[in-house]
Amino acid sequence: MSHENNGSEATRVFVTGACEGSAQLCEALAAHPDLELVGTAEEVRDAAGALAGGHLNVVLHATNAAALPFDEIAGIREHTRAPLIILAAGEASELLDQALDADISDVLLLPQLTENVVFAVRKAAHSGRRAQAAAIGKKGRIVTVFSPKGGTGKTVITTNLASALAKFEGKRTLLLDLDLQFGDAAIMLGLEPDKTIYDLVVAPGELDSEKLAGYIARHPAGLDILPAPLRPEDAELVTEGKLGRLLEVARESYDMIVVDTSPFFHGPMLATLDQTDDLLLVCSLDVPTVKNVRLSLQTLELLSFPTNKVQVVLNRANTKVGMKQKEVESALEQRVRFQVPSDRAVPISVNRGNPVVLAESGADFSKAVREMAKIISTPQQEDAGKKRRFLAKA
Repeated sequence: MSHENNGSEATRVFVTGACEGSAQLCEALAAHPDLELVGTAEEVRDAAGALAGGHLNVVLHATNAAALPFDEIAGIREHTRAPLIILAAGEASELLDQALDADISDVLLLPQLTENVVFAVRKAAHSGRRAQAAAIGKKGRIVTVFSPKGGTGKTVITTNLASALAKFEGKRTLLLDLDLQFGDAAIMLGLEPDKTIYDLVVAPGELDSEKLAGYIARHPAGLDILPAPLRPEDAELVTEGKLGRLLEVARESYDMIVVDTSPFFHGPMLATLDQTDDLLLVCSLDVPTVKNVRLSLQTLELLSFPTNKVQVVLNRANTKVGMKQKEVESALEQRVRFQVPSDRAVPISVNRGNPVVLAESGADFSKAVREMAKIISTPQQEDAGKKRRFLAKA
């Protein structure tokens, strides 16, 4: 039931869990004119749909446990980043201590006056809106990794760069796999996610940061990933319009969005270019790849993509194959910005599903990627020139 509060929008609340007094509190909250009780569910798994798509302002989680229910909180956080208030009954000194170091807006010990609970809810919602406004004011940067030829190590660089940004640079990082038909980013991270970008774009309702949070997979290094579709035929439903909106929402939630791509200048790639801050163009020491990279640079020029946002990454730069970096730079008429060495640790890490930068931080490959992450994570001067809009119609 929707309520009005002197013409302002009611605070949307969802209640999960149960404890002594929580049922009576829910009845009182449902009747309060300042709140809209979206729903209740004793089990977090039963609330998944509402949490992910409910556009909530606050979640209340009730518990009889004497300690903070970390597993239940993690289950809620899989679906929403809305401010979380814990409702507890009985002895809760340990719970109160643990909540100080957790992502908890408040702890309320029942019974409480309804107005006290309403005040805590409105305060948490206000803080959440301020945090969201601050995040919007600091737009995340989109780093697109592209190579016009397979086998250059593009996805290896992408997964390791994203891992380094999250683990070593402390950035809230999303890895977006836009190799929509045959993306391998998730498997290279050792993940078998239940949801993909396909599930996100076909889900009903408006896309926002809360909804996005319900579809990402989390890597232990602190990296979030939105995997490519599981079936090649599902790629067609990831349209340029939906992708453009996805990138806009991701900017609001993350410091860095690292995009893995397929080796084509098709619709999704053009939609990504439209919002790209740094384009890492991966090249290797072989004539066919250098030729294709040169053609890619020419295509980017025709698209009026700012040249100062293009950075060439020379992968396996130390291999002795009869070609030197200077020859590559001469052929491309552009300098190599980053050199990444060949390293025997790379194929081992790929087969184990564990990025080299995490498994062997002292490896030469890891040092090169971590240096790249440090440079990339520092915002560069924005291009002052006018940029062509690539975004296609929805």
